[in-house]
Amino acid sequence: MAGTKHKTPLLDDLKEGKWPSFVKELERAAQKSPRTEDLIGLLENSYRDHVPHWKHGGMAGVRGYGAGIVGRFSDSPEDFPGTQEYHTARINQIEGFFYTSDILRKLADICDEHAGGLFNFHGSTGDIQILGFKQEEAEELFQKCTHLGFDLGGSGSALRTPSCCVGPARCEWANYDTLHLTDNLTREYQNELHRPTFNYKFKIKCAGCPNDCIASGARSDLSIVGVWKDNIRIDQKEVAEYAKKFDIKKYVVDKCPTHCMDYTDGKLTIDDSNCVKCMHCINSMPKALRPGLEKGAQIRIGAKVPMVQGPRLGFILIPFYDVNKDKEEDYAFLKDLIQKIWDFWDEYGTNRERVGELIQRVGVGNFLEAIGLDPLPEMVEYPRANPFIKFEEYLVPDDEEEGKEG
Repeated sequence: MAGTKHKTPLLDDLKEGKWPSFVKELERAAQKSPRTEDLIGLLENSYRDHVPHWKHGGMAGVRGYGAGIVGRFSDSPEDFPGTQEYHTARINQIEGFFYTSDILRKLADICDEHAGGLFNFHGSTGDIQILGFKQEEAEELFQKCTHLGFDLGGSGSALRTPSCCVGPARCEWANYDTLHLTDNLTREYQNELHRPTFNYKFKIKCAGCPNDCIASGARSDLSIVGVWKDNIRIDQKEVAEYAKKFDIKKYVVDKCPTHCMDYTDGKLTIDDSNCVKCMHCINSMPKALRPGLEKGAQIRIGAKVPMVQGPRLGFILIPFYDVNKDKEEDYAFLKDLIQKIWDFWDEYGTNRERVGELIQRVGVGNFLEAIGLDPLPEMVEYPRANPFIKFEEYLVPDDEEEGKEG
């Protein structure tokens, strides 16, 4: 491979084909960084041996922080000395991922000077990640980032950096200000973010609408998804315009998951009481249909990707949370709820047990009782399934109820 000292026939294959290859970017970075050149050699061995050549153990960090730096050491320092230490700094991203080109150039200069010349922007963690520096460079790299206004994000058994979609900054479907809430929670929970005290990781992600472009419902322990409470707004004139372009019954009505829509004689109607807010109809006819005016959020809990017990989607904890009203009180309700969840998790969770796994182990009823929430029919493990809760004990016949009141 041109520009590197290692033979990499397997990686060279990845550069062929019609899609851009990350190998080409590694090669460009390797032209300025011997440690990235060794990273390419180590990666080639991983493809050849079908195992990662990174070993567990070893710490890396900066003063005053217990999180934010991910230590990484190779198992082949003799063959690839540049990867003997190849740590990652997680930099707390800007809400909505808006940057100026000047800031990006300055971050890139820090990366070139102290690391391997490689960035990772907004992967599953959400953070900016500077890849490939040594412990002896960590403090200076961190200080230079802070002078640009950036702080470290979360890693390890801590609150991971809260993240959000672009929200009202660029999306008309946002039902609340995801940017403001994420910024508020990030500032509120600095200690939980930087000094790990949890059983395991805890992620909070804020999505502005049920499209959930950041996949918060699949990736975060606490997912706050914007929804509306009243009826979808319909503009029948615009519906007629869409009818000239495609078959509304075939592509919209018949694809409604709850069959709550009807299109007859050129008029579209929706039984909003059966709408699950999947957004398919609104996405298909954005000029004709819009979310309702009573906007808020839905709180889901327990999602995670595979680690100990496999993947889980979050289930509905609160069907409608008036986040816009709570904003006026500095999100007091939400913060109280988060603290109760953490207290329960801290008391009963085991090491490396995500909160969703704990709820599954102890039962949803016990969890709700501990955090002081009443059971609701919307609390189902997945859509259109039976509720977690058996409601017989709550169903009291009217005449019996009247008898009690005497």
